[in-house]
Amino acid sequence: TLAGAMIDALPYLADYPYGCTEQTLNRFLPTVITQKVLIDSGVDLAALEKAHANLNAQELGDPAKRAAQWQRKKYPEQNPVYNQDEVRKMVTDGVKRLTDMQCGDGGWGWFSGYGERSYPETTAQVVRGLMLAKANDVAVDDEVIGRGIQWLSNYQAKQVQRIKNAELPEEERKKVDWKPSADNTDAFVMMVLWENANPNADYSLPLEPVLMMDFLRRDRAKLSLYGVAMLGIFEMSPIGDREQAQMCLRMLEQYLEQDDENQTAWLNLQRSPGWYWWCWHGSEFETQAMYLKLLMRLNPKSEVAPRLVKWLLNNRKHATYWNSTRDTALCVEAFAEFLRATGEDKPNMTVEILVDGAVKKSVDITPRNMLTIDNTFVLEGVDVTSGTHEIELRRKGTGPVYFNAYLENFTLEDQIKAAGLEVKVDRRYWLLTPAEKTANVAGNRGQVVTQKVEKYDRTPIENLSTVKSGQLVEIELIIDSKNDYESLLIEDMKAAGFEPVEVQSGYNGNSMNAYVEYRDNRVTFFVYRLSQGKHAVSYRMRAEQPGSFSALPAKIEAMYAPELKGNSDELKVNVAD
Repeated sequence: TLAGAMIDALPYLADYPYGCTEQTLNRFLPTVITQKVLIDSGVDLAALEKAHANLNAQELGDPAKRAAQWQRKKYPEQNPVYNQDEVRKMVTDGVKRLTDMQCGDGGWGWFSGYGERSYPETTAQVVRGLMLAKANDVAVDDEVIGRGIQWLSNYQAKQVQRIKNAELPEEERKKVDWKPSADNTDAFVMMVLWENANPNADYSLPLEPVLMMDFLRRDRAKLSLYGVAMLGIFEMSPIGDREQAQMCLRMLEQYLEQDDENQTAWLNLQRSPGWYWWCWHGSEFETQAMYLKLLMRLNPKSEVAPRLVKWLLNNRKHATYWNSTRDTALCVEAFAEFLRATGEDKPNMTVEILVDGAVKKSVDITPRNMLTIDNTFVLEGVDVTSGTHEIELRRKGTGPVYFNAYLENFTLEDQIKAAGLEVKVDRRYWLLTPAEKTANVAGNRGQVVTQKVEKYDRTPIENLSTVKSGQLVEIELIIDSKNDYESLLIEDMKAAGFEPVEVQSGYNGNSMNAYVEYRDNRVTFFVYRLSQGKHAVSYRMRAEQPGSFSALPAKIEAMYAPELKGNSDELKVNVAD
């Protein structure tokens, strides 16, 4: 269940050492949300504290050893979510601190210390968080929330007037404060003011929210994808329009990319207009999380949603959390909404694992044990006989089944084939043949001088091809990465009859900015950061020793997460005199 990933993120949030308004809020709010999901599902928190299965499909190994890696610094024996008394204390301290941090005008600043003014993004973040906490049974003073809502309402009225001022003649406009269009902050404030409105209330709206709603719809194309998602969530409020929300969803899906092989989906922010990664509304993970929340409200059975969840899980930057307290908190919140909308928080099923038609393991999964079940089945040694085997999973009852399979083997086959999923490497050998090429350059008196330049024609070298001793060969490694990764090692095992042209290790200005080491039997590339997509790096060798040689597969793996790996095809090549 996805709840396992939510739990794993909480120690980072609870132990974050600094205390601005956002971090104060997110120190306790995601824990409250997660604990509420678990309690409502019927999970036994006391049992969960003692035994926590490894529910992260990306990681191998003993669950107990894995859990020990992420212990809290202050209270190593427990994650805060397991202890209701501790969570109450966290909540009490957090709400009191946020109340004390409220500025005199009702808003919140970054730290809200002496002399600090209120900011719309910070105030909207805190007001929304406190309302969400209250919806999860936290005692919050209504007056504190009310003053924050009033500050946001006043801010919204000023922004409406500024946008209206943009329509004044130029000479009059110079005398007033104005802005050309509604922006992402306006979408955020509008969402916060109306997201949790009472659907049964009789709204006699003042002019400002009506006009801001019109302005946001008019200027929707100028918003970031994050802003469009927030506008869509606002449109699901009592004063919004579901058709307008569907329009926001269609706008977002123009930037949707999916990987069928990896079963992931994500919004490609880099293709979107007005994307500024350094702004709050350019946050990659917050945008995906807000998109997930909109999907859950419009189409909870969407096939995109579980793929989006998987993409978010795969792209946690720090093992159990994302980039910051802010995006981690929003991801946990979005996951909670996904759990409830899909019914995943209340499984009632029996899952059987069959090998070649015979039941090898059967597990009953209920809300009470969904995080503690023995969820691993290993087939090894003499039980893995030669030939084809079929592994089948059967579900009886209701609830989603997440499953994942690993195969580890040692092979004696003569021709090793390519493998890999999250990262892949494709190796190509090219024969370089000198070509006549000239270029015009300036002479010492400014005259045009024609001179020869180094130029080669590339011809692909197929498996079992023959090259002549002394000929130059270029090896190209094409890397395909499903996600953003760090600290990767690429090893290319060279054929014994070849030697690299370059011999000086170090940074040599290659296209991946990799550190290169030239060794006797391989060339290695150390890549600090690898972004999602395809990349290529190459180097040259010269054929020297005649004979028949095998270039074992090039390999790629994460240095600190070795289960992330892939390899190319093996290549056999002949060298002739």
